[in-house]
Amino acid sequence: MSGFTLAIVGRPNVGKSTFFNRLLEERKAIVEDTSGVTRDRQYGISEWNGKSFNVIDTGGFVPDSDDIFEREIRKQVVIAVEEANAIVFMCDVTTGITHLDEAMAKLLRKSKKPVFLVVNKVDNNERMLSATEFYGLGFKNTYFLSSISGSGTGDLLDEVALLIDVELEPLSTELPKFAIIGQPNVGKSSLLNALVGTERTIVSAIAGTTRDTIHTHYKLFQKEFVLIDTAGIRRKNKVHEDIEFYSVIRAIKAMDEADVCLMMIDAENGITQQDLNIFSLAIKKGKGIVFIVNKWDLVDKVTNTSRDYEKEMKTRLAPFTDLPVLFISATEKTRIFKVIEVGLEVFDNRKRKVPTSALNDEMLKVIEAHHPPVVRGNAIKIKFVTQIPTVVPSFAFFANHPDDIKTPYKNYLENKLREKFNFKGVPVRIFFRKK
Repeated sequence: MSGFTLAIVGRPNVGKSTFFNRLLEERKAIVEDTSGVTRDRQYGISEWNGKSFNVIDTGGFVPDSDDIFEREIRKQVVIAVEEANAIVFMCDVTTGITHLDEAMAKLLRKSKKPVFLVVNKVDNNERMLSATEFYGLGFKNTYFLSSISGSGTGDLLDEVALLIDVELEPLSTELPKFAIIGQPNVGKSSLLNALVGTERTIVSAIAGTTRDTIHTHYKLFQKEFVLIDTAGIRRKNKVHEDIEFYSVIRAIKAMDEADVCLMMIDAENGITQQDLNIFSLAIKKGKGIVFIVNKWDLVDKVTNTSRDYEKEMKTRLAPFTDLPVLFISATEKTRIFKVIEVGLEVFDNRKRKVPTSALNDEMLKVIEAHHPPVVRGNAIKIKFVTQIPTVVPSFAFFANHPDDIKTPYKNYLENKLREKFNFKGVPVRIFFRKK
């Protein structure tokens, strides 16, 4: 997965979300949808011509009303231009060029990033003729399309795909990379400082591979890894940015570089919708995950407080609940080294390769104990299992009718794999193939 990010900007109601949904839907046929995950409205992963990239829809972040402030939209555009690798600037043929479009075009023309001007809702010859006025905005890459029907999107995506270098996944022999991600003000910087601040000599800042994430090489107590920090990144004075939007783009970038995401939440606020969105994206990207509940020292406790808190959390994270949850206080430095221990365990779980003989010994017994349901009178037989050589633990089960095996049975197999071989904190992929 390359860390390439495409941002969609434009004023409200030009069809950004429809276009965004189309980009994500295109991929559903290729990659199985994770059940139980809410559709992310603002960001996701798209795939075209064999290349994956992040897509961010700024529309979800703009208050959708008529008295929209140009200032708000301007903020979004400035952030998108700074943070994304390329920008889709969307306009609407039915309204022609508006003063907001012109203001945005002016901003985008100053950018060094590739900008694709997309004139939406062009679905007949008359509109095709009207759309030519948009050449007046002066962008070399101008496309006429219809998000609803999808006509014209292919040509645009072909051009976007040409910009993407396919970076191979980092070799597993490299040091483990941990990204601390989470909402603003949950204590990401405090955790980083608590971990590395004890002895400054162990810290050497390495420039991140993406502009803007700071990498800290950590070597202490026989443990060595790289921390990717998205928190203490230079604050820009020019823009009083929409912090939430900004932190989302940062989190996605850090996630692309990391092996394990340390997902931090504030004990008093609990899990927000934004956390769930980021969590589901980390699963789709196949990253290891450790949940960290920070500021635990501020919570009033009775017997079983942490157990009940964890139980309630996992109800919201379902169906993927085989996750470590740690309760810490970064400022009080309680249990902060546990974060590293557990992070390294999850890193090892993600790299685990199970010998084919051990896999078949255990899993064929599991299948024998509980066969897949009969479909249309066909008894389904699974004869062989093997691990596929991918970065994310993935398993192929060979069966006589692979297409007839349903999600509940797949979940059963996944739970048993986790039980027998310990994949705690790691998404597991299961495929059924014709034997």
